[in-house]
Amino acid sequence: MQNLSELMRRLIASQVDFVLVGGFAAASHGALLVTRDVAICCRFSEPNLMKIQQAFSGVNPVHRARPDLPLNLTPEECRSLKNLYLKTDLGVVDCLGEVLGVGDYDEVSQHAIELNLPVGRCQVLDLETLIKAKEAMGRDHDLVTVRHLREIENLRSKN
Repeated sequence: MQNLSELMRRLIASQVDFVLVGGFAAASHGALLVTRDVAICCRFSEPNLMKIQQAFSGVNPVHRARPDLPLNLTPEECRSLKNLYLKTDLGVVDCLGEVLGVGDYDEVSQHAIELNLPVGRCQVLDLETLIKAKEAMGRDHDLVTVRHLREIENLRSKN
């Protein structure tokens, strides 16, 4: 089951410091593409990672590469993490310490805009920077997303 809206609602309600950066960010800008996860760039501090853990309590968060390993962060683990790839009963969440082509959370947050989504207000990577990040990733589906985002950018510039 994928419930990306509920994953986002939980992150917002738990006051996690994050910027939406993946396919869901592209959709928030108007791209009509299907995404199967929530990708965020977040601050990898112990307090913020604990907020992420709290946000997903009750929905069985596990490490995606090790589904036998439940999310149970320790202060030591928080200090060593660079990324956190989770699977929950609601779907997949990729928590990234940096975005290729952009930088770490502090840099990413400088290129964020605040959007009022149906599940609450959150920071989303701006259109221009999202295009840059998707181009840097260079995967086929990212390049398809870039084409959609460039069309949206062109429509906006005409209006």
